[in-house]
Amino acid sequence: MSTFYDEIGGADTITRIVARFYEGVATDEVLRPMYPEEDLGPAEERFRLFLIQYWGGPTTYSDSRGHPRLRMRHAPYAVGLEAKEHWLMHFRAALDEVGLPPEQDAKFWDYVTHAAQFMVNTFE
Repeated sequence: MSTFYDEIGGADTITRIVARFYEGVATDEVLRPMYPEEDLGPAEERFRLFLIQYWGGPTTYSDSRGHPRLRMRHAPYAVGLEAKEHWLMHFRAALDEVGLPPEQDAKFWDYVTHAAQFMVNTFE
């Protein structure tokens, strides 16, 4: 049985999406302060492994980090509407760059837009 992960090209495609996303984050004045590590590499790796697992690939993320607990892991950061919009802007650019077929792009985008809204924890 084929998974969405397989359909979009597996780890290679997700790696490209996440790398392009973090290129945007690296210079974003709203998002970059939310990443306390000087090197974005560890955050990029965690996000890559999470998306690989979420879409049906290997469970390396949970094997090493346990349950994703996304809201809890993001709780220390004030994620407002502006941050959500910046996050989505960089993710949109990443999806555009890899050029998934329209149906797959829409499915991926639907997930990330809902996830981004779910992470909002402040309205100030």
